[in-house]
Amino acid sequence: MLKIRLTRSGTKKRPYYRIVIADARAPRDGRFIEKVGTYNPMLPKTDENRVRLLDERIKYWLGQGAQPTDRVAIFLGNAGIIEKPVFNNPEKAKPSAKTQERLKEREEKLKAAEEAANAPAEEAPAEEAVAEAPAEEAAAEEAPVEEAAAEAPAEEEKKEDA
Repeated sequence: MLKIRLTRSGTKKRPYYRIVIADARAPRDGRFIEKVGTYNPMLPKTDENRVRLLDERIKYWLGQGAQPTDRVAIFLGNAGIIEKPVFNNPEKAKPSAKTQERLKEREEKLKAAEEAANAPAEEAPAEEAVAEAPAEEAAAEEAPVEEAAAEAPAEEEKKEDA
C-alpha cells in the first residue's frame, strides 16, 4: 500500500519535512518512491512557501491508490487537490473523570448552600449545636494526647530509678 506522508529532515529543533510517496511498510525517514512536496513549519502560516506541492504528481499517485496521512490530507484539502477531511473526536471535548467529580461536588455544595439559605430561622439553632459538637470532639481528642505526654515523663523517671 502506498502512502503520501511526511519525512523529517533538518536539524535539531529546526524541522523541515518532505512530502513523499512511500510504501507503508518503509520507515518514516527511510526509502521513498518520489518527493512530491515540502513543508516548513518554521515559516509563518501566511507564507506561501510553508507548504509546496507538486499537484500533477500528487493527483497521479492518488489515482494509483496512494492514501494520504491525516496531516498531508489537510495540506491537500487546503490546496484544493482533494476534499478537505473532517475529523471529529467527540471524546476530546469531554472533561476528564476527575473534572466531572469536581463539578458534581461543586453542584452539591451549591445546593446545600441554597437549602441552608432558604431554610426557616427555626433550624438555625440546631445547626449551631451541630457546629459546637465537632469542637467538643476535637477537645476530647486532644485530652488523651496530653495525658499520654504526662505519663511519658513518669515512665522515664521509673526507668532512671531502676
